Amino acid sequence: MEAGLLESRLSMEDYEKLQSLFLGDSEAGVSFSRAEFIEQAWSAVRRGSREEYGLLFDSVVVTQEQRIDWERLTSFLLLGLSEKEENERAATVPRWQPPRTLTPPHRDPVQQVVYLRSSSRYLSVSKGGTLGVWAGEDFALLQTHRLHNDSVRPKDLWVTAMVVLHNVNKIAVSFTSKELCFYDLLSKQQFSCQYKLQGLRYAPLSLDYWCHPTYPAQAVLSIGDTGGQVSAICFRSAQISLFERPSPGAETDSADIIKWKELVEGRHRCCYTLRHRAHGHSWVRRVRFLGSLEALLSCSTSPQSSMVIGWREKEGEPLRVTAFHTEKGTNDLDHHSGMNLIATAGIDNKVLLWNPYVISKPVGVLRGHMSSVTAVRFIVGKKQLISFSKDKTYFYMLWDVASQLCIQRIAGIFPKTQEECHTLLFLSEERSRLLLSFNSLLLLMEAKREEGRRVTSHENAVTCVLYNSLFRQVISSDSGSSVICWLVDTGQKVKQFHRCHGDAEISTMALDGTQTRLFTAGTDGVVKIWDFNGHCHHRLNAGRDQAVDISQVLVLKRTVLVMGWERMLTVFRLPSFSQFFVQPSEWKGGVQLTVWNNSTENALRKLRPDPERERSRPQTGQNHTDTPPEDSESSDGVSRLFFLPGRKGVATVGGADLVSCGGSGLVRFWNTVHSGLVAVFTAHKDIGSIIMTMTACGRYLITADMEGTLKTWGIQEYCLLPSDGVTNEAPELLGSLRPHMDCVTHLETCLHGGRLLLLSASADCSVALSYLPGDTVGVFGQVCVSVIVSLCVLSHRCVTGTHLLIQHAVIETRPFYCPPLKLDRPPLTYTPSNPMHSARQ
Repeated sequence: MEAGLLESRLSMEDYEKLQSLFLGDSEAGVSFSRAEFIEQAWSAVRRGSREEYGLLFDSVVVTQEQRIDWERLTSFLLLGLSEKEENERAATVPRWQPPRTLTPPHRDPVQQVVYLRSSSRYLSVSKGGTLGVWAGEDFALLQTHRLHNDSVRPKDLWVTAMVVLHNVNKIAVSFTSKELCFYDLLSKQQFSCQYKLQGLRYAPLSLDYWCHPTYPAQAVLSIGDTGGQVSAICFRSAQISLFERPSPGAETDSADIIKWKELVEGRHRCCYTLRHRAHGHSWVRRVRFLGSLEALLSCSTSPQSSMVIGWREKEGEPLRVTAFHTEKGTNDLDHHSGMNLIATAGIDNKVLLWNPYVISKPVGVLRGHMSSVTAVRFIVGKKQLISFSKDKTYFYMLWDVASQLCIQRIAGIFPKTQEECHTLLFLSEERSRLLLSFNSLLLLMEAKREEGRRVTSHENAVTCVLYNSLFRQVISSDSGSSVICWLVDTGQKVKQFHRCHGDAEISTMALDGTQTRLFTAGTDGVVKIWDFNGHCHHRLNAGRDQAVDISQVLVLKRTVLVMGWERMLTVFRLPSFSQFFVQPSEWKGGVQLTVWNNSTENALRKLRPDPERERSRPQTGQNHTDTPPEDSESSDGVSRLFFLPGRKGVATVGGADLVSCGGSGLVRFWNTVHSGLVAVFTAHKDIGSIIMTMTACGRYLITADMEGTLKTWGIQEYCLLPSDGVTNEAPELLGSLRPHMDCVTHLETCLHGGRLLLLSASADCSVALSYLPGDTVGVFGQVCVSVIVSLCVLSHRCVTGTHLLIQHAVIETRPFYCPPLKLDRPPLTYTPSNPMHSARQ
């Protein structure tokens, strides 16, 4: 019988019994021989067999002392559980739907496919300069454009590469005419050329763009050319201007001409250049800038310089170059920042894995392809690697990086041909899509949704999520009238309250200013005020003894406002809280958005959108938005409202100080001083009603829709100044992700551990944690997490190198910390006989 079967069946109480067996009242603890451990552990736990404890001892003890102690046992169990979770996660392979051939807008080979974060669309460009715009959802061909370059005749135009400058809404395209053109995505004339970088010594062959995740004004554009040179343009203020503006006398309608010599000589103060020639005269096949290493990574088909790393030192100093050698050279490469591994696609049919600090030999060799490997891409979240070649047998191979084994093969994707073909691989990990090109042909492979039991946080749809900064916990509620408290650092459930409102759904929650009182609102029309020991202090009769749907509870200094059903607003004043049962007084509002004085309860002004002003806006289609519909706010419905912090003076001069969202996926920015609409844009198209939240500093706005998609918008500089009419231009879209499979019901932002985090609740029964802006960390509620963290707490330490696993994600930025506390009892679970339910209902 395998030892793993026993440890997977042990509960928290069982581990506490083992802890008491080893430690007792002494911090030093005791150790046992094999026979002693088998008898003592089996007698204390009474779970499993003596043979299983013997196998567990043999797995833990590998030294000559032949004794086991608490530290050795917990180290083995922690690492074993982590490795098991890693193996299970890595073993899941995508189940691809039948390949779909896309309608080709190109007649010549496809050179590049890129993803536009701002509009959730894809761009493809061919050798002849034909640009295809594809829908992000179904990959329908939306538009076709022809890139123009006045430097060469149309028949001589030859595109080599394309890259998105997502923080400045531009694309850069390189040509064999030894120049780069920068096209503006937000211009009235779509894809108009704004800059031309000319005078390059060799033809650019590969491009890469990186911007700093915290300071997006700092960015690096990397260039690999046909002369073996790797260059980088390091921008200091990219969001203001990439290059110096021309003299006032220059033509404004034409593109600004930037000379490469001027950049090298430092005439443009907003940027500087870096270069090296470590590849000799071999073509640079791929180039990347690695922000985590502050280095330029590149490859070529030369064996002596198959891969080169140019380490960026201080500004003004040359790159420190490290060269890696292989037998026949490299076609492609990729980097996994979490594992700090580089994968190279070898001409010798091998995929090599490298440690960037070890040049003597690779740390792994993946064999299986029968011909030259043309492309490699990491699936970062699963720690897997895709390799692609033009084999007659296998085109595509999927590798588990940890075991260095192939776990999936797909053969015969493209038709067999004797002619030389140009191939391309593009991976969209977030949407589980793989795009492959065969000359002008584009093939789309989409992974089927994973079936089986999903990790969920609740048994029912989650309706609300809050962050308690006092206890550093997450609080979530569901439609089954349950409330659960979670630890943010571990994803561990620490408390659960059942049937808080009987059979009625908890529709929303709120915390008071002290963070010691929890307000729960049920569809029974009742708002209850609890402490975190499970005692109900007050019952607010918001629905006047009727079942109503409460959408929001707003806790102010002197009053509690309850909003919902038929757009009614009910107020509860503090003097009435001397009684357990609290009766309300009504505060009725109209259909429109109304600004109230909370002290006098008088309506100061009503905010109405002006359809005429909206209709007068030009149909620009700028920045991932379509012109919003012209119906009124009342027909859309308002689901969320937020005042923009620090904008009192902005509102006075005509800027926006209030934001709302609701039906038709619209977001509106208002000026409450002048009672006018300032901006309106479509955040989520053809999706129905949306919700939103924003950070306390007013820097980010987060919207969510009924399909589980979240979008983060940068609004710090948005609508600060008045404009003529109502603008339809959206703020900058910083990221889009889909952590849920169903409607997002509530959003909450918090500052925890020095990082901005986003909490999202969904009807798919899950509560997700995401970085802001950034990727999803995981979902609260994985059983393995609780066992790992419980062991850490019981062992009074954290095992170095152990990763905290939440659902299918790994927090790898730092080892997780567990305080040196001894648990007196397992996490509390409240039942109807506990105080939470015995309190006066």
